[in-house]
Amino acid sequence: MKTAKRYNPLLMLFNFCKLVRNSIFFVIYFFVIKAGSESTFITYGRVVFFIVFGLTLISIILKWFTHKYELDYRSFHLYKGIFNKSERTIPFSKIQNVNRHTSLFHRIFKVTSVNFETGITGEDAAVRFEVISQKEANRMEMHMNSTVNEELATIHASEYKDILSVEAEVKKEISNRTNHYKPTKKDIIKASFTSLSFLVLIPFISSLYFKINEIFHVENKAVGIFEKLIGSWWMMTIIIIVFVIASITFGIVRTFLKYGNYQISSDHDRIYITKGLIDETAFSIAKEKVQAIEIKQSFMKRLLGLAEVKLTSAGGLSLDEDTLETNSLYPYLPVKRAYEIVSEILPFYEISPKMIPLPIKSFWLRILWPSWLWVVATIFLFYFKPTVLEVEEAWWMLSAILLIIIVVSRLLDFFNTFYILNNDFIQFKTGSFTTSLFVSKRDKIIEVNVTRNIIQKMLGLASIGTINRAKPVHHAGIDHVSFEVADSFYKWYMERRNEIKVE
Repeated sequence: MKTAKRYNPLLMLFNFCKLVRNSIFFVIYFFVIKAGSESTFITYGRVVFFIVFGLTLISIILKWFTHKYELDYRSFHLYKGIFNKSERTIPFSKIQNVNRHTSLFHRIFKVTSVNFETGITGEDAAVRFEVISQKEANRMEMHMNSTVNEELATIHASEYKDILSVEAEVKKEISNRTNHYKPTKKDIIKASFTSLSFLVLIPFISSLYFKINEIFHVENKAVGIFEKLIGSWWMMTIIIIVFVIASITFGIVRTFLKYGNYQISSDHDRIYITKGLIDETAFSIAKEKVQAIEIKQSFMKRLLGLAEVKLTSAGGLSLDEDTLETNSLYPYLPVKRAYEIVSEILPFYEISPKMIPLPIKSFWLRILWPSWLWVVATIFLFYFKPTVLEVEEAWWMLSAILLIIIVVSRLLDFFNTFYILNNDFIQFKTGSFTTSLFVSKRDKIIEVNVTRNIIQKMLGLASIGTINRAKPVHHAGIDHVSFEVADSFYKWYMERRNEIKVE
């Protein structure tokens, strides 16, 4: 770009809508609930509300006039400030991933929002465009990718390609992508039950009831209606059936809106994930920026043969006030397909099917190690001696149940824990009821640690751990491996010196 540009004018309308949304509570409280109040607090509260609302509205307009941006060969340049001007420069090489989010507002006006995430922390960790045209977003992303790949050496940074050529290249780029996964209707239904999303209707109705009660005070009437309902068994049966059907329908619709348009694709350099029917989210990350892979299975997913593949990257995954979940390839992949997709998208990542279990000494250490949770809970139960289901002296039963759960969890944790050092890869599998398989390359690990307590020293054991760049930093590791393995692990990491590249 030759000169700095102002942001899209629709940004003012977008921020105004957010201002109105954030003001609804105060409007209802001051002008509906307390409409007839003449107290000093309410009177001054209304005045303060109008002042803050007016100043925020003026700030929205002034920011649009004073905040600008431009791109050159290597960087974003962001200018802001009304009285105190400031400039922020973000090199393209620091961009870890790109997030797009298209809400209902964006769809109405045929625009989108885009985040260029870096690996740093803080409020300036990303280059944010809350409202931007699709064409402008495409231009920016193509310009950034081409510059990083050194394909614009003969093109002056200010010479933007015309709209038709940009659209043609975008279509060509999309056609060159390989589609790896798109959930079917059967997958969506399975996901809705696996995620237990049908249970969301219960807190939703409760929250709606309390909000209505705060305004219209319907509690007394609701109690009377409820007493009449529980007095009729056939009415209660109908209500339960209707509620179950409504919950299941609500869960399926909610899951369909969230994952109905889900798609995983990739090209030679990047991974692309899109999701959402009404609010659409798009995420892309350069394959070389992937710091680690994590394959997670909850207890329910293990029963159904499903898994979730997560990508660890240094860039954050937040856009505006929303936290995106797009670092997950898809939360409900069939296990076999999950491993296949990883090998298709990231062929330079190796997942070894054979791993090494923990030594038997680790088993006894895990089982016999005192549980402070159980000790504290037992003391608490013994002191208060709660009555459960009209059973007195039930405290010892609760204590025994908790002890059994802890022991079973430790047993599962031992039998589910494996590790392997595979050339320049490291692989951990940990967990009890929920398991996690972690895979990373040596040159992506920024720090390792080997620790030993007194008991571990006596038994010749140690704990090992890794740290990868992420937001927040990602920790992985296992406890109670043999000291020989810990020593080999440390020496393995020291070989990183031969692989690390200085930017």
